Amino acid sequence: MTRIEREFILHFGEMGSRWGINRTVGQIYALLFISDAPLCADGICERLGFSRSNVSMGLKELQNWRLVIRKHIDGDRREFFTTPTDLMAIVRTLVEERKKREIDPTLTKLRELELESADAGQTDTYATARITELRELIESMTALYDDLARIETERLATLLKAGSTLSKLVTATGRVIPMRSTPKAAANEDK
Repeated sequence: MTRIEREFILHFGEMGSRWGINRTVGQIYALLFISDAPLCADGICERLGFSRSNVSMGLKELQNWRLVIRKHIDGDRREFFTTPTDLMAIVRTLVEERKKREIDPTLTKLRELELESADAGQTDTYATARITELRELIESMTALYDDLARIETERLATLLKAGSTLSKLVTATGRVIPMRSTPKAAANEDK
């Protein structure tokens, strides 16, 4: 393994722990991502120095996230694993899974709290208003996500590039869409 490969794998392990998966799972994914051929569990153990049980559990978690693909190689009884080659498909899967695991339960809870508040006749409290405001914002964001998820990959890539161009245009003109002041800009305006 080259130094670049080791650094990539180690970094993915660190980032994985921040993204809601453990370090081992992140490193397994990174190894599979940069491998030019599918790897079996024993090959992963050998390259990363992990126990067979850790690799098996990590592969199961990655399969649950739909981030690895099981492959069979003719003449070999072992299971091999790889990652999708389409980067946009990987990103779509990650976003969809994060939404399912984090955003959807939060929306469910916010809706439950609003209903409880309404049943208790407490719809005019500050807390209820903030909960409603948060629910509405998250619902708007998930509606945008749903719209983007339906766009074909090629068109989505074009839209992403156009979004960057549009952002630069809006920033340059400042008149088309008024920009919010950053704290630093606001401090400079006060001087």
